[in-house]
Amino acid sequence: MDSESASNTESNHMVRTGIKTTLWVVLGGYAVFWVMMPTNTYQQTWRSYLRVHIDSTYFGTQGPNLLVHFATILFIALLGCVYLHVVKRSNHSNFESNGRKQLLATWKKPMLVKGPLGIVSGIELAFLIMFVALLVWSLSTYLHDSFSTITPQSAAGSGETVWEAKMENAALRLGLVGNICLTLLFFPVTRGSSILPLFGLTSEGSIKYHIWLGHTVMAFFTAHGVCYIIYWAATDQISEMLKWAKVGISNVAGEIALLAGLGLWATTFTRIRRKMFELFFYTHHLYILFMIFYVLHVPISFACITIPGFYLFLVDRFLRFLQSRQRVRAVSSRILPCETLEINFSKNPGLSFNPTSILFINVPSISKLQWHPFTITSNSNLEPEMLSVMIKSEGSWSRKLHQMLSSPSSIDRLEVSVEGPYGPASTHFLRHDTLVMVSGGSGITPFISIIRELIFASTTYKSKIPQVLLICSFKNSSDLTMLDLLLPISGTPSEISSLQLKIEAYVTREKEPSTSNGKLLRTLWFKPHPTDKPVSAILGPKSWLWLGAIISSSFIIFLIIIGLITRYYIYPIDHNTSSIFSYSFRSFLNMLVICICIAITASAAFLWNKKINGKQPNQIQNIEGSTPNTSPGSWVYDGGRELESLPHQSLVQATNVHYGERPDLKRTLLDCKGSSVGVLVCGPKQMRHEIAMICSSGLADNLHFESISFSW
Repeated sequence: MDSESASNTESNHMVRTGIKTTLWVVLGGYAVFWVMMPTNTYQQTWRSYLRVHIDSTYFGTQGPNLLVHFATILFIALLGCVYLHVVKRSNHSNFESNGRKQLLATWKKPMLVKGPLGIVSGIELAFLIMFVALLVWSLSTYLHDSFSTITPQSAAGSGETVWEAKMENAALRLGLVGNICLTLLFFPVTRGSSILPLFGLTSEGSIKYHIWLGHTVMAFFTAHGVCYIIYWAATDQISEMLKWAKVGISNVAGEIALLAGLGLWATTFTRIRRKMFELFFYTHHLYILFMIFYVLHVPISFACITIPGFYLFLVDRFLRFLQSRQRVRAVSSRILPCETLEINFSKNPGLSFNPTSILFINVPSISKLQWHPFTITSNSNLEPEMLSVMIKSEGSWSRKLHQMLSSPSSIDRLEVSVEGPYGPASTHFLRHDTLVMVSGGSGITPFISIIRELIFASTTYKSKIPQVLLICSFKNSSDLTMLDLLLPISGTPSEISSLQLKIEAYVTREKEPSTSNGKLLRTLWFKPHPTDKPVSAILGPKSWLWLGAIISSSFIIFLIIIGLITRYYIYPIDHNTSSIFSYSFRSFLNMLVICICIAITASAAFLWNKKINGKQPNQIQNIEGSTPNTSPGSWVYDGGRELESLPHQSLVQATNVHYGERPDLKRTLLDCKGSSVGVLVCGPKQMRHEIAMICSSGLADNLHFESISFSW
C-alpha cells in the first residue's frame, strides 16, 4: 500500500510539474505579444499576418484577438482547474514537509516596508518593476512612433498645429496603455479563481494588486479623457463629446464609462473606504456601468484583448449569486464577554478547506446587500460537519449582529446566506521547524484555524510538527476569552498535549487581572428550519473540474452563437455597400451572448450538483447533545476554575498572560532557533510593519515573513 501511495504521489507530482511547465511556456509567449504590441513590427507585420490567416466570415476582425488573447487566458484558467484538482486529490501531501530549503526564500522576504505600497516582498517588487517597465515601454514606443510622423506640413494638412496633433495622439496612446492595466484588473478579485493559486496567491491576499491596478487604470483613463477634451476645445470640436458614432469609437459611451469610473475611484481611497465603508461598498458597483460602456466605447474586436479577465470574473460572480440564493443552517453561536461571536454552521462532510480560508456572510435582517468576509476558525478534518467563523464587534454591521444575538430576547433562528469558502489551495506550515504567530486583537482568527490543523496533523498523520509560539496582544483582559476558541466546540483529540504549543498573551491596557463582572461565555442554540441547508461547495467535491467545464463549454457556445450571428446577420450587412453594421450594437450582442452562455452553463452545473447533493442523506450532527447549552466560564479569563477537559488543561499549562506590557517582538524573533522559522502576522498595520522590518533586517537568516491580514 505504501508503494502504491508513493507511486500516486510521484505521478501527481509529474502532472503538476507538466502543467506548470506548460503554463510558463504559454505565459511567456503571451508576454511577448504584449511587449511587441506597441511596435511597428506588430502593427504592420504580426497583426496583418493574423488578420489574413484568422479573419473569417464567422468572426471578422475580432477573430485574431479571440484566438491570441481570449482563448489564451481561458486556456491558462483551464490548466489551473486541472492543476488544482490534482492538488486537491493529493491533499494529504499538505501534511508532509516540503523540505527545509526554500530556493526563493530570499525573494519572499519583505523588500519595502514603509511607503504607499505597504509591505512588498522581493518577488512582488520584481514583478512590479517589470510591469512598470512594460507600461513605460509601451507608452514611450507608442508616442515615439506616432510623433515621428507628425510634421508641420502634416499637421497643417489636417488644419491643426503640431502640438494639437501630438495632443490627439497622446490621448489615444494613454488609453491604449490604460488597457494593459484593465486587462489584469479583475484577476485579483475573482474569488474562485483557478489562476491565482497557480502563483501561490489567494483572492483575499491579492486585493492590494487590485487596488494598485485600479488606481493606475483610472489615472491613465482620466488622462486619456482630459487630453481629448483639451484637444477638442483647442480645435473647436467640443461637439465631439456628444457623438455616438455608428462606426469606430463612441465618445458618449466612453464619457459615461469614465464618469462611472471616477465615481467609483473617489471612494476607494483609504480614509474614505475605512470611515465610510458602506459608501465605498455601494459605489463600487459602478464597475458594472464602467465595463458595459467601456465595451460600447471601443470596437468589440479590440475589447476582446481586455475582457478575458472580466469573463472569468463573470463566471465566478454568477456562481456566487447562485450560492447566495440558499439559506444555510446556523447551529449555534458562542457569545464571548469581549463582544465577539463565534457562529457555527452545519457543513456538508464532503466540503474541505484549508486553514486561513474565508467565508463571506450576509444576514438579510441587517442588510440584504452587504457581504462581509470572515476567517474560518474551524478545521474541516477535526470538525467534518461543522464550520465556524469568529466575528469581532468592530463595525456597524458586526455591532448590530452582536446586539441581536446577545440581547435578552435573542432570536431562535439566524437567517444567513454565505459565499465560499475561499482559501489557499495548499498549506505549507509544516516546512518550518518553528512557527511564530503574532496577532493583535481579532487578528488571532486565522491562527485558530492553523493550530487546529496542526492538532489534526499531529494526531492523525504522526508527522513532525513544528514548535508553535503564539504571541497575541489584547487591549483588555476580557479579550483573552478569544483564546477559548482555539479548541472547537466538540471533538478535540485528547492527544493535543503532543503539540508543542506555547502561548504568550499580552493585555496592554490593564496591569492586573480584572473580574468578569458577571459576564460569562455562553452558547446560543438556533432552531433548525426545513429550508436551511448545510454549507457545501457550490460545484460539489470535484468543483475545479466543474469550473473548467463551465469555462470551456460557455466559451465554445459563445463562439458558435457569435459565429452564426456574424456569418448570417452581420456579414451580409457589412458587405452591402449601402450600410455598415453598428459597432456598438455588435458589442452589445457579444456582451449579451457572453452573459447568456455563462448563465446557461453555470446554472446547469449548479443544478446537477444540487441534484446529486439532494440524493445524499442530510447528516446534520446533533451537536446540542454533546455540549451544555451554557459554558461556565473561560479557561483563561476565569483561570482559577477547575478544568476537567484534558485539551483545556494542556492549553492552560501552555499559556502565559502578561499584564500592562507589550511583547518584545525583536528579541523574541531573533531568539528563535531552527533552520527555518515561519513568522506569520495578522494585526494592525504598525505591528505588521514592525515584524516585516525585523525579518528583512538581515539580523537572522532563518526568519520567513508572511502577512495574512486582510487588505479591506
